Order: sequence, then C-alpha cells, then structure tokens
Amino acid sequence: MMRLKKASVVTLALLLAAAMALAGCAAQTPAAAPTATPTAAAPTAAPTEAKTPEPAPTRVAIKTAGSTSVGPVLEALAEKYMEKHPNVEITVEAGGSGVGVTSCGDKTVDFGMASRNLKDEEKTKYPEMKSTVLCVDGVAVVVNSANPVTNLTIDQIRGIFTGTIKNWKEVGGPDQEIHKFTRDAASGTREAFQNLMLGKNAEGKQIEIDEKIFSGVYDSNGGVASAVQGDPAGVGYMSLGIVPSYQGIKSVGVDNVEATIANMENGTYKYTRPFNLLTMGDPSGAVAEFFNYCMKDPEAVKYMQEKGYLVP
Repeated sequence: MMRLKKASVVTLALLLAAAMALAGCAAQTPAAAPTATPTAAAPTAAPTEAKTPEPAPTRVAIKTAGSTSVGPVLEALAEKYMEKHPNVEITVEAGGSGVGVTSCGDKTVDFGMASRNLKDEEKTKYPEMKSTVLCVDGVAVVVNSANPVTNLTIDQIRGIFTGTIKNWKEVGGPDQEIHKFTRDAASGTREAFQNLMLGKNAEGKQIEIDEKIFSGVYDSNGGVASAVQGDPAGVGYMSLGIVPSYQGIKSVGVDNVEATIANMENGTYKYTRPFNLLTMGDPSGAVAEFFNYCMKDPEAVKYMQEKGYLVP
C-alpha cells in the first residue's frame, strides 16, 4: 500500500510541473513583427515659369530719292546701317537733284538728296524745307584713259562744252573730233558744272548746256562715265568722288591744278559743291536716327573721307 501511495504522489507532482510549464508558455507575449520604416517622399520640383518672348523689333521703311551723285554715298551708308539694324529697310532712288527737291517737298520720301543748294523758287515753294550738308564733292572733267590730255584751262573747258573748240588737237590732243557727253536738265551735277566751270557770258548771264551739240545726254553719273569709257574721243563731267569707281576714264587738271581731295582741302581746286540731305522740318523717329548716323557716326564719316569727300 505504501508503494502505491508513493507512486501517486510522484505522478501528481509530474502533472503539476507540466501544468505550470504550459501556463508559463501561454503567458509569454509573442515578439512583434518588425515595422518597415516609411520612405521619405522625393521633393517635388517647383514648376518652371514660362518666359514671355521679347517682341520682334518693329519693321521700319525709310525712302529717299534725288541726286545720282549723292545716291552712291547714301546707298553705301544705308547698307552699313542696315547691317546693324536688320529691322530697317532703306530705299535709295536716283533721278537727279530736282527730283530730290520735289519728292521731299511733296512728302513722297522721308528725305531728299541734292548735289546743289536750293534755288530761290524752291525755297518759296517749300518754306519748311531744310538743307543739311552731308559732305563736299568736287566736279571733275573726265576723258578716256587713252587720251593723252591731262590738263585743260578753264577757258578750254568752256570752249569744248559750248562747241567753239571741236577737235582735240586744239588743246594738245590727237587729231580727233571731240565727242561731248552731258547730264540731263534735272541733274544737280549739271547745274554745278554750269555755275562753277562755264560761268557767265559777257552780258552777265549764266552759260548753259545746249543739248543739241552733245553726243549723248544721260540721267546719271554712271551714264556719262560709261559713254566716256567707250569713246577714246569722249569727254564729260561728273562727281569727282566716284571717278575712281570707273576704269577706263580719268579726271583732268584745271589750270594745272589736279582734281584731288588734297587740293579740295587746301582750296586750290575750287570746283566744289555740297552734297545735301533735304527734310521737311527736323526729322524724327527712325528717320532721325539714320539721318544722324549719316551726319555724325564715325563709321559714316570715315567712309566718306576714304572715298574722297570732305566732311564738314
């Protein structure tokens, strides 16, 4: 009996120990699953503000017309100006100084060109017209480069262009009939030539060109130059500043004074005339800007001096 009782006690003790172990296991809290660390959101880029494009420069058109002597100078200056101001378009039209005056006076152009001063009747008709000297040019008598004549007296020039001297041998040249070429009546160069070289007759009246005794009448310096180029017996007159632009012709001296810029400057070659820009009142806006460029800009002044013009 004693063995049975002892066994029961052992059995009971084992059961109690097992129960306590199970209870301890049940009381333990399971470990929490690891929590993922939230990823920081990438910063949002600030919206780019759209730039408003700058407006294109306003297109500007400037028109001028007149003297075929002043024209080449203004064309060159216009090209230089337009290179720096691509929004500006400048048109230079020839036609003679008379055209320059009337076009400016009638306001069909922004300004005119004249290779002479305004006449009294033009001042009366257009009292608001202003004439501003761009530069000073010489008037040259030109002959074919093959002609041996290099100098003429002022009396010989008058004789040739009035028809009293008809052969080159009368002035030291070859035995050839003289072929004379002149500008048309609208030309400022023609008027300057008449005033400066032909002068006045014994009665005090201006000696004028008689077109009937000339071999050709031209509306531009280029026309006269081309005629003399193609005729060994030819003679004409034109702007001194553009004589070097034409091969096959040469200017002659007058009373043993060469027609050069140096002699214009020192006053010994006195056959000079102004190149004028004409405006109705004072120019304004884009026209004034180009006008002032022609008159004052160092680039424009340098160009005119290099081409043989005197700049005031």
